[in-house]
Amino acid sequence: MRIAVIGAGAVGGVIAALADRAGHEVTVTARGAQLEALQRGGLHLTGHWGEHTARPRASAVLEDRPELAVLTVKAQDARAALSENARFLDGVPLVVVQNGLGGAEAAAAQLPSTPVVGGLALFAASYLSPGEVSITTPAATYLGLPAAAVPSLGRQAALRLATATLGAFMPIDVTTNFAGAQWTKLIVNQVNALPAITGLSVQETIADPRLRAVLTASMREAVAVARARGVHFETLLGLSDGLLRIFAAAPRPLAQLLPQLMSRRVGSTPNPGSTLQSIRRGQLTEIDHLNGAVVREAREAHLKAPINAHLVRLVHRVEAEGAFITPEEIAISLTLPK
Repeated sequence: MRIAVIGAGAVGGVIAALADRAGHEVTVTARGAQLEALQRGGLHLTGHWGEHTARPRASAVLEDRPELAVLTVKAQDARAALSENARFLDGVPLVVVQNGLGGAEAAAAQLPSTPVVGGLALFAASYLSPGEVSITTPAATYLGLPAAAVPSLGRQAALRLATATLGAFMPIDVTTNFAGAQWTKLIVNQVNALPAITGLSVQETIADPRLRAVLTASMREAVAVARARGVHFETLLGLSDGLLRIFAAAPRPLAQLLPQLMSRRVGSTPNPGSTLQSIRRGQLTEIDHLNGAVVREAREAHLKAPINAHLVRLVHRVEAEGAFITPEEIAISLTLPK
């Protein structure tokens, strides 16, 4: 099958390499040093799902029409990427694998004749260097249909095609509660902000008592906002609606056990998180679509999310100044709820 992966970063690179290994005809889009590396030496995958060097056709934009497309660019780049490739995506099943909320819905609105499937990559991947990606934590990718005011034609067929095709070479689960799955993944993605601010790995930030307290507070704040928005969390990565409700109501010392459990699930391989990876590459992060999404949803519920808002500001400070912030300064700058 002709599969196009739009955005061959960490997640997109993994999907492209696995599709290539399975024998599909793979095209990827990339920019700068990554594009040059892919054209010169291919795409090298390492980590928990084995080693493979893929030779996908690589270009800045699509040059022909695929049979299945997967969008894996950062949320802030999605609209431009879809616009650049729109003429080859018309009517083509499109899987939008993205963090945050509303990405698949936005894609469906932008390309109304394209059947859109939502995707959530739960595996952790690192972009090691141009042309090099690695799986640091294996897990499934969840697929589901996004909410849409006017359901696009063929969405169920697109979901079946994506499930069968991608599921042949990587773990796939299908959910009927995609909005709830997005929110659970958003809770998981709370681990991204502090590594981006400090330069530490996910495991190191959770091991630090000061940073673990901040992470716990930001997660509890996000759960409270989701509950106010009427969300029923989908069960992902050991997190369930019931567990998150208990977490939100538990005494703070007890609540801090949940981030520690999450750290154990990440494993021992240092995980920088996707936001820190963007910082290291000198790129703008997707923090406005992660913790920033919690702030916007809080506003819609007539609430405030001060911890998440502060973390967004700190990530933007690191983006602007190019210097990480110490755990001591973070702890001093925040007043955590009792």
